[in-house]
Amino acid sequence: MRFFWLGMAIASFVIITYFCIVQGYKTWVYYYVFTFISLLMFLMKTWMMRRMKHHLKYLEEQQNNAD
Repeated sequence: MRFFWLGMAIASFVIITYFCIVQGYKTWVYYYVFTFISLLMFLMKTWMMRRMKHHLKYLEEQQNNAD
């Protein structure tokens, strides 16, 4: 799912930039919000995966210390 959001960010950036060039900047500039949101989702997913990895490592250490 992480790479889905990265792909959506890249695809929307390319498509919106194309339409900005062809049809005018004023009409399509607001759609960059979707690119920004997709990029934020990618970064959030990456951060949460890293956080979960550290948490699982912590839980494993706690369990090993308890034994």
